[in-house]
Amino acid sequence: MERWSDGVISLYLSLSLSLISVTNNDLPEAFQRLRAAAKQWVVPMVYAMKQKGATAYEILIASLLSARTLDTTTMVVYPELFKLADTPQKMVKLSEPEIEHVIRRVAFSRAKAKQIQALSQILLGKYDGRVPATIQELDELPGVGRKIANLTVTMAFDQPGITVDTHVHRIVNRWGYVRTKTPDQTELALREQLPAQYWIEINGLLIPLGQNICRPTGPKCSVCPINEFCDKVGVGKSR
Repeated sequence: MERWSDGVISLYLSLSLSLISVTNNDLPEAFQRLRAAAKQWVVPMVYAMKQKGATAYEILIASLLSARTLDTTTMVVYPELFKLADTPQKMVKLSEPEIEHVIRRVAFSRAKAKQIQALSQILLGKYDGRVPATIQELDELPGVGRKIANLTVTMAFDQPGITVDTHVHRIVNRWGYVRTKTPDQTELALREQLPAQYWIEINGLLIPLGQNICRPTGPKCSVCPINEFCDKVGVGKSR
């Protein structure tokens, strides 16, 4: 499991902080506009689960299922799995082939079935069936990386975390707020410079922005609510 050394952290932060062009003074207005725009967009899956009172285990498993899979697919699959098993106690009674069959429509279903089975065993053996509430402990579970760990602590436990997926990574770099090459580097940079009040909500706001407007290619800059704050780093053609 990769761990960040002090030297690596310092290097990433020094590179990103030295190149900031968008300042924190822009954030209150930018986030206010993003919140207003988000009202017309579909709520990301895990955020919708939280609103409906999903358990920490359900949020963790659904997040794992969603990796490399569209929310529209995962939203159909996870309820089917939870009809059979919605706790680690119930999940360990299912075989890996049974789990794989139910989740077969998500990407890497065989690997995820194995991870879900192993993860549930660990939760029972080490945590008395509870989902741990720290990023470090979650990151050590099978199939759970930094993104899922941050998403779980923020959505299940309302604890500080910054969930960086491809949308967040792309947008904050395109925006000019950070200069990083990987989502993990982006999380490090955001933890250093993004005010804590925005940590939990940034993912839920930038996912729909990335899905609807700030796409990987051909972003719709002309209708973007934060267009005037954006440096459009790396953007060629836009609409």
